[in-house]
Amino acid sequence: MTTTLITGANKGLGFAAARRLIAAGHTVYIGCRDAERGRRAADELGARLVLLDVTDDESVAAAAKTVEDQGGLDVLINNAGIEGRTPGGGITSAAETTADLMHALFETNTFGVVRVTHAFLPLLQASPAPVVVNVSSGLASLAHVTIPETPTYAYPGVAYPASKAAVNMVTVQYAKAFPNIRINAVEPGYTATDLNHHNGIQTVEQGAEIIVRMAQVGPDGPTGGFFDAHGPIPW
Repeated sequence: MTTTLITGANKGLGFAAARRLIAAGHTVYIGCRDAERGRRAADELGARLVLLDVTDDESVAAAAKTVEDQGGLDVLINNAGIEGRTPGGGITSAAETTADLMHALFETNTFGVVRVTHAFLPLLQASPAPVVVNVSSGLASLAHVTIPETPTYAYPGVAYPASKAAVNMVTVQYAKAFPNIRINAVEPGYTATDLNHHNGIQTVEQGAEIIVRMAQVGPDGPTGGFFDAHGPIPW
């Protein structure tokens, strides 16, 4: 039985991925900051709930202890993330970007990935087939955002793409440091979720496909890569 933890999984891509992996036979923990919302999601999915705030060291450590006490972990999906849109749903421009905004997004999107991965590494290393999936973004691809007349080129924000580009580098360096663990970054595509005020052009089920696929790679599968539903994508 494969045991999987998905952060930020009470809704959106994490919830859809959890549903698919449970159907595939995984025991799934959904990590959630809010106990009530997490319990409702876990009950609907048939998942296990673990309270987990990726921005809080004590919360992450407690979650790791809970999962350890209940048998360990094989797959970690670092899904929790924020984009930092304005209350009206607008994207903060470069001129409006502040260090405080950058820090807030990096705290969740980048430092959260490191915080959670670090805490769960001992459990993953004890697994016979450990896997880490870091949910990134096509906006983190320097190749994509420098192609004129494309949606990625037109994206005006700074903080979100920068935080996800950092996740990509974290992915590569962790993959080199831990060759026994399959560690990859994925681009779900422009998915309609709360993160983008449901402006995305595909469903969460479509977006979750690459997350689920990379969560199930075997010991001979790829590592240190960046993938979308069609295959490897450029950094």
